Order: sequence, then structure tokens, then C-alpha cells
Amino acid sequence: MSKIKLKKGDTVKVISGESRGTTGKIVSIDIKKERAIVEGVNMVSKSEKPSAKNTNGGIVKKEGSIHISNLMFLEGGKTVRLGRKLNEKTQKLERISSKTKEAVK
Repeated sequence: MSKIKLKKGDTVKVISGESRGTTGKIVSIDIKKERAIVEGVNMVSKSEKPSAKNTNGGIVKKEGSIHISNLMFLEGGKTVRLGRKLNEKTQKLERISSKTKEAVK
């Protein structure tokens, strides 16, 4: 299992699969399964039973999970690989862009 460099709230682009080319923000990440849920990407239909919240039930569209390897970080509209580097001032690891070598939010 490798280190996951993407975080919740990152804007990503799908680079392979059925939803290829679409972008969105990461809603949640499952570290053990190496999968993420991205808003508006990989929409699946789920059937729901009637409940107090949804009295009719029926078929609901939800975001399905997508593997981390199929996502790429977006910076300024372009996809960028991420690395990690130790900041000498704060002595903490930072995520850096592989193209610009600058820290990413």
C-alpha cells in the first residue's frame, strides 16, 4: 500500500475510466481500499427503501467511489503530479508540485 498524496477537498481530474475527463472535489477518501468519492463523478443508481427522510423511496443517483490511481491533482487547470518535501522552516512535510517545485495549498 502506497502513501496517498491526495486529500479531502482537493480538486482532481479523472484520467481513466467511464468518467474520464471530468473534474470535481474529493468528498471523502477510504485509505484502506485506496478509493475516493468525488462530487459529480462516477454517478451510480441506488434503490432506497421508504424512510422518515424519504417517504417514497425509489431510485437515487449517488457518487460511487473511484480508485485513487484514476485521479490526478488539478493546479491552475492543469494536471500535476504531487511529491513531498521537508520544509526547513517549519520542519513539516509539504506537498509540492512536480512541475513548479512549489508548495501546494
